[in-house]
Amino acid sequence: MNKKYIMSLDQGTTSSRAIIFDRNTNIVSVSQKEFTQLFPAPGQVEHNAEEIWNTQITVAKEALEKAGIGFDDIDSIGITNQRETVVVWDKDSGKPVYNAIVWQCRRTAELCDKLKADGCADMIKSKTGLVIDAYFSATKLKWILDNVEGARAKAESGSLLCGTIDTWLLWKLTDGKVHATDYSNASRTMLYNINELCWDKQLLELFDIPESMLPRVLPSSGLFGKTSADVTGVPVKVCGIAGDQQAALFGQTCFNKGEAKNTYGTGCFLLLNTGDTPHINNDGLVSTIAWGIDGKVTYALEGSVFVGGAVIQWLRDQLGVISSAADSELAASKVADTDGVYLVPAFTGLGAPYWDQYAKGTVVGITRGTNKYHIIRAALEAIAYQSYDVIKAMENSADISLVELNVDGGASANNLLIQFQSDILGAVINRPSCIESTALGAAYLAGLATGFFESMDSIKANKSISKRFTPQMSREIADNKLNGWHKAVNKALSDEN
Repeated sequence: MNKKYIMSLDQGTTSSRAIIFDRNTNIVSVSQKEFTQLFPAPGQVEHNAEEIWNTQITVAKEALEKAGIGFDDIDSIGITNQRETVVVWDKDSGKPVYNAIVWQCRRTAELCDKLKADGCADMIKSKTGLVIDAYFSATKLKWILDNVEGARAKAESGSLLCGTIDTWLLWKLTDGKVHATDYSNASRTMLYNINELCWDKQLLELFDIPESMLPRVLPSSGLFGKTSADVTGVPVKVCGIAGDQQAALFGQTCFNKGEAKNTYGTGCFLLLNTGDTPHINNDGLVSTIAWGIDGKVTYALEGSVFVGGAVIQWLRDQLGVISSAADSELAASKVADTDGVYLVPAFTGLGAPYWDQYAKGTVVGITRGTNKYHIIRAALEAIAYQSYDVIKAMENSADISLVELNVDGGASANNLLIQFQSDILGAVINRPSCIESTALGAAYLAGLATGFFESMDSIKANKSISKRFTPQMSREIADNKLNGWHKAVNKALSDEN
């Protein structure tokens, strides 16, 4: 108990971060580094796995330096990560056989269509809680084995390993000693049976993936292993792992059935704690494992919006209408509304509740009077509209009425966006004092395993709210805006939908 700090490694879609927390969950230091986004063909997204590792270990060391401490002051490490993104590497050399294929990548959409046509949807849903979509890891993994020269033969001989990004980082941190993941990440692969808590042999056969490649699956809070002294100077316990959205649910202290959060990151991800049973349905939502802790597994209902904060990056990088993401709120506030403009950011298809792999980004309602501020505001409002659609699907599925919503993620700092979300949702929104819920969740999971944090009850008691947003818009105006949004979505949907 003499060590004073927890380190969270927060490996996201566009950057690697390290955040150091003290025992009172104050942020002591943060370091962040963006890495290269690779787009080899339309609809394809890749990352260099070695670059991910290099940026992650670099920011870990930078965060320590900023705090004036060393790895010997760290009680334990928690890892949270972009989910579904998959890496395949050589067990002996440690070198990836191909770039990491990112969750946003659509290259396996046709394979997913074939699986649906072959009648696999119900079987896969019943076992994994997931819909068949290129979003998840299984088809990406199959693509690497089928398309990288020699990969399948090596995999079948037992010389290749694979995993989501948490597994890759853990393997690198432990210098190849530990090949493992947690329940939450395993549940995102479309290979893991969330009812029986095992890699599913029928699914492994369907995707032709040797089980020898796959990591051990462990509880989200507990000792995964210790870092190699060659990597961190001294061995440090790695005691918490969770996929970023499940980590955010934990960081928001949504420990009880019926509590929900929405993370406004690259995408938007709304999770509702459903307790000790998976809620498997056919309404465009997925059931997932939230975490495993103290011998129990907790499940969640999830809706995923593929392009959330990424639309702000698009305004900055592709359109050049803002110079930084932070400028979006000021720019959007220069106009009272969008003047009838709607932007549907289906840049990588549409996720829940539509699940249209072939939907395309669409802007409707442009007139001669439309200016860049209308477009910027429409982009921000699109984040809220997409989240609304997911929340309503979730309310209908779980037969609940959401009165309050917890929010986090970078874009949740945008007051205009969150106020608009409250307005169209007609619900109170709570933004916590620490919006780094993802990293905080990983820290909690690690610290609970070591006794750094006393209990889940004490963690919940420590949570504080920085701002509450209440609806300011009349229901009639909100419904008119939503009607326009849904007309715009219909124009973005593909003929196949």
